[in-house]
Amino acid sequence: MNWLLVVVGAMVGAPLRYLTDRAVRARTGSAFPWGTFTVNVAGSLVLGLLTGAALAGAAGSRLGLLIGTGLCGALTTYSTFSLETLHLAETGARRSAAVNVVASVAVALAAAFAGAALGEALWS
Repeated sequence: MNWLLVVVGAMVGAPLRYLTDRAVRARTGSAFPWGTFTVNVAGSLVLGLLTGAALAGAAGSRLGLLIGTGLCGALTTYSTFSLETLHLAETGARRSAAVNVVASVAVALAAAFAGAALGEALWS
């Protein structure tokens, strides 16, 4: 039955990624992939919160499957990040491509660490 938790989480995460990406793109009107950046940072924050809650003993493996693997796995997207970065580089926006790589990794990691610290503090 664990697979069902992953499926249910993904059924929420995938449309949420799509809708968030579309909404952010519509608002920014930029060639920079702000939508993918947003979902990757948000997913990292949520996964960090879940990790912090698990470290505090407030979240078990079933919640990890539902939220971590299912929702966050479908919400975040490394492949789209890579493709959009490649597209920026191929169209001559090499600086934007580099900024996308550095900012995505740095901000997503910071969000994961912040989420873990917050999650552990909230549920300790």
